[in-house]
Amino acid sequence: MGEDLYWAINGGGGGSYGVVLAYKINLVEVPENVTVFRISRTLEQNATDIIHRWQQVAPKLPDELFIRTVIDVVNGTVSSQKTVRTTFIAMFLGDTTTLLSILNRRFPELGLVRSDCTETSWIQSVLFWTNIQVGSSETLLLQRNQPVNYLKRKSDYVREPISRTGLESIWKKMIELEIPTMAFNPYGGEMGRISSTVTPFPYRAGNLWKIQYGANWRDETLTDRYMELTRKLYQFMTPFVSKNPRQSFFNYRDVDLGINSHNGKISSYVEGKRYGKKYFAGNFERLVKIKTRVDSGNFFRNEQSIPVLP
Repeated sequence: MGEDLYWAINGGGGGSYGVVLAYKINLVEVPENVTVFRISRTLEQNATDIIHRWQQVAPKLPDELFIRTVIDVVNGTVSSQKTVRTTFIAMFLGDTTTLLSILNRRFPELGLVRSDCTETSWIQSVLFWTNIQVGSSETLLLQRNQPVNYLKRKSDYVREPISRTGLESIWKKMIELEIPTMAFNPYGGEMGRISSTVTPFPYRAGNLWKIQYGANWRDETLTDRYMELTRKLYQFMTPFVSKNPRQSFFNYRDVDLGINSHNGKISSYVEGKRYGKKYFAGNFERLVKIKTRVDSGNFFRNEQSIPVLP
């Protein structure tokens, strides 16, 4: 297919360029056993200090260790009051003893103990990441019913640590809004050692972590309210995140960033640039040139596809 087209679909959204009929992947080795844990801390349990330290530590941990934190609003110790809860969710490609040794040295504020950890096979860890108990039977998995779920997602990138004062203001806003959550996904490691132009995905070195904003609901009548609350949290976070452009993660498709009506090549390009620069930064123009060469008629298009050159 040629180097350029392969580059474009390897992170630029294959749906803008055609239909992929087959692909090959390279497998990587993982240990026989991995260790996972999920522990929560509220504001009353020093969550602010732990998050403040997490942002210094998480992007610099060994490649084998990933610690995400999910932040939401829950009932406090007094039922009429709300508090913020941070849940640390992690996987380590190794055993519990080694993991504890690393975290006791690098991140003692978390207070991880052996009973918090579960050693399992890598394939069983897939259950952990989908909030299913590790070791669940095949029969139980096949019987699961998935309810209808509506959701809204937005994203940001953080390039500078947030001060304690900043974190406290974020918690106050979250308690006010109550519904939206945030997930902090640390970068660094191998991602930080790959050039921003090797694939269309550009946000690597220099980014400490990615934020996913989320809201989930099952009652369709709540849609407008939950969408608006998520947008309000996103707006509040403006001072703490990347700028010019404000960066976004392509896989959390967010039509708030702009949509493409595809009415003429000039307007299509202008509309596409609005969201394209936020998703792909300096790689956007190369994606457009490749798109123009392989699909000049813009047959493969959607509301946030790569446009053609006018």
